[in-house]
Amino acid sequence: MNILLSNDDGFIATGINVLRDELSKQNTLLTVAPDRDRSGASNSLTLETPLRITERGEQFYSVNGTPTDCVHLALTGLYVENSTPDIVVSGINAGANMGDDVIYSGTVAAAMEGRNLGLPAMAVSMASYHPMYFQSGAQAVATLLKNIPNLKLENNENTATILNINVPDLPWQEIKGFQVTRLGKRHKAEPVIKDKDPRGDEIYWVGPVGEEADAGEGTDFYAIQNQYISVTPLHIDLTRYSAIDTLGDWLCAL
Repeated sequence: MNILLSNDDGFIATGINVLRDELSKQNTLLTVAPDRDRSGASNSLTLETPLRITERGEQFYSVNGTPTDCVHLALTGLYVENSTPDIVVSGINAGANMGDDVIYSGTVAAAMEGRNLGLPAMAVSMASYHPMYFQSGAQAVATLLKNIPNLKLENNENTATILNINVPDLPWQEIKGFQVTRLGKRHKAEPVIKDKDPRGDEIYWVGPVGEEADAGEGTDFYAIQNQYISVTPLHIDLTRYSAIDTLGDWLCAL
């Protein structure tokens, strides 16, 4: 399989290097990742400054941009015509991307950019900010990729063709299996943290994410709590179809 690999933690992050080592055993890889940690970059593109690419190894490059930049640059600039990859894989992220996290996640955004440009995509994260078992995440991806040709999803805008994968930070033999899940939901984020810089001026740190709110059976949170790998299908179309008729009636009354 021909795979484009990216992430948001940067090209030196342990997660992407463990995954690169694992996937390169049986696949053709091009790795394009940010030159530094770009966590929380979401779907941002760099439009007013040039992007620069640096070779870091065989078919391994860093970019002075966002995760979305990396995937966009690779698919529209690095692959020669008629040699596009079979799938885009983003990760392995240090830290879960569950529930509301996907809105901010650079890991998920890199996968979304692959889908935006017409390819199936996969985002993978370890459910720990300091993972010990990245190899379990790599094994999960390798297992899913072996069977990905058998996943027959309709190719239209309303069908989920992005797989958001979260892996418990456990040895592979202690993980109970895979579960298909939906996104849960968190409580609102904690308040910003106020501080002062060395000159005495006020600075602010974004506060921690909110605790789990909707985390019942069937959610990504629930799967992780019960030692399963969570696999959530995502789609890009944000239209709220259930509100179209009501909104249309409201507009007609203006």
